[in-house]
Amino acid sequence: MSEQEYIIEDATLNDLERIVEIYNSTISSRKVTADLEPISVESRVPWFREHTPGERPLWVLRKDGVIAAWLSFQSFYGRPAYSGTAEISIYIAEEYRSQGYGGILMRRAIEACRKLRVHTLLGFVFAHNEPSLGLLKKYGFAEWGYLPKVANMAGVERDLVIVGRRVYP
Repeated sequence: MSEQEYIIEDATLNDLERIVEIYNSTISSRKVTADLEPISVESRVPWFREHTPGERPLWVLRKDGVIAAWLSFQSFYGRPAYSGTAEISIYIAEEYRSQGYGGILMRRAIEACRKLRVHTLLGFVFAHNEPSLGLLKKYGFAEWGYLPKVANMAGVERDLVIVGRRVYP
């Protein structure tokens, strides 16, 4: 896929409705997020404001002007000693899945780490979410932790896998 076919840019507040729409579309699968009910755009405004382009960006990937996917860098644990570690999350709209956008965003995130002063990336993924675990493994992430039965998804207990990748020394 050529770069002319898509654009990745910092999200704006105007993008938040589509970001939330994509996020909410994953809830019913019980595979991607621990939220059990759709969230509101208003409830996500504080989360949106936690992102800053030069430190913890929130990117949207646009295909033909439509937001097809998004990626966020989130601070890990909120203490200064962890400032070089970030959790990444990727969400792709259903109609754009399996088209390579997850890999495009992953490569861009890894390339941006030095500039963002992030040396370690983390992902928190349900153990039954094989597509996400496969994507992360493809880009050098390894299992760093396993939390059995920590989530209750409408009566079904689910395990959480913590994956990580040291991006640079």
